[in-house]
Amino acid sequence: MKRSTFIKSTALLGTGLMIGKIPAFANPDFPVVRVNPGERKFSSKVIEDSILEFQSAIKDKELGWLFGNCFPNTLDTTVTYNGKGEKPDTYVITGDIDAMWLRDSTAQVWPYLDFIKKDKTLQQLIAGVINRQAVCILRDPYANAFYDDANKTGEWKTDETDMKPGLHERKWEIDSLCYPIRLAHRYWQLTGDTTPFDAKWKEAIMLTLKTFKEQQRKKDNGPYHFQRKTSWATDGVPMGGYGYPVKPVGLICSAFRPSDDATIYSFLIPSNFFAVVSLKQAAKMVEKISGDKAAAAELTALAVEVENALKVHAVVDSKEFGKVYAYEVNGYGSYNLMDDANVPSLLGLPYLDALPVSDPVYQNTRKMLLSLNNPFFFKGKAGEGIGGPHIGLDMIWPLGIIIRGLTSNNDKEIKSCIDMLKKSHGGTGFMHESFHKDDPTKFTRSWFAWANTLFGEFLWETYKAKPQLFS
Repeated sequence: MKRSTFIKSTALLGTGLMIGKIPAFANPDFPVVRVNPGERKFSSKVIEDSILEFQSAIKDKELGWLFGNCFPNTLDTTVTYNGKGEKPDTYVITGDIDAMWLRDSTAQVWPYLDFIKKDKTLQQLIAGVINRQAVCILRDPYANAFYDDANKTGEWKTDETDMKPGLHERKWEIDSLCYPIRLAHRYWQLTGDTTPFDAKWKEAIMLTLKTFKEQQRKKDNGPYHFQRKTSWATDGVPMGGYGYPVKPVGLICSAFRPSDDATIYSFLIPSNFFAVVSLKQAAKMVEKISGDKAAAAELTALAVEVENALKVHAVVDSKEFGKVYAYEVNGYGSYNLMDDANVPSLLGLPYLDALPVSDPVYQNTRKMLLSLNNPFFFKGKAGEGIGGPHIGLDMIWPLGIIIRGLTSNNDKEIKSCIDMLKKSHGGTGFMHESFHKDDPTKFTRSWFAWANTLFGEFLWETYKAKPQLFS
């Protein structure tokens, strides 16, 4: 992903979105910053109704304003939907980067899944995302981001890897192949519609299985390598582009984290947990929809192998917190204790259905991650939360605060997360990639749809489950 640059907010300048004229009845403290109706990429009545419902029920006008800006941001600004072809097709950019990440595109439309039974066109839009993701995976299972134009070559075409036309970036990340399964499985659960899950989709699933097995590196390093001429150490992979050695123990290597930063130890624990969930979901779908019991058994076998390896290698002893999950390991006994705000993260494992919140090792890990024992946990005048190496020290990511709230059973903690997020927008009316721990007007990425839509998901879920927290 492109390196972020700091933006100093001046009221609403620099949002990356058109600022509409303020209606005479509008509150001047909360001017119109959402894209004008005629310029929105996609509109859904059920989403508009949910905004009106939230704003009518919540007394806090600033939160209502933020929800109205953030929750529809993916639909307003990032989707290109084509429902006229043989199959629906949807291209989803991240915001300020005109490329489709497999991870981000799933995460951006995920909060809308609960509304698709009331809006068939919205359902088709998400089916279009599933269709497009299968095409992307078949283009290259090792790539993380793709262009709409399959013939386009991008800024990273000189990377030392097998770069092909149509790829924006070719950073191998386990979660890139997990997120499409997460979306497909939930869509299928909610709708029962099997139309997107044709031969091409199954081919993408089997290619995912093949890629995961290659990256267990039982015989050799496999076909993937990556190097980049850059001043950013986290943008390149050492040891000829294969990473530092790992001991083949059944876990899957990930050259990069979901932040698009290179791993230190290639067995990235949160992503391996995610792979277990995804492989089991894929196995169920392949058996039920395609009737292929042999393929389902193969997917399940890998899930069990990775799951068993996690039991042996993911847990380490911490003097202060007891048994905790490491962020990365190498199979030789080395490990990295930290977390990164990007999901999959250790903090976000319950959000991905990888672990129950009540898991005792998770609870120990959570205490460690939300303290200064995590080198990327920052606390300042503007709030506290997890960041990561991608932006650097003292920069808190709203994603981390949102995931903290979504994985908490503590009302006080949830309310604190909402309050911090409300204060973090720097006068723009939107969430950002990160903000400075002491100054929310110093932020990166004014147009980052994942953070916007996930914030909307957090507010909506809290409103439905714990409306008293808004009183």
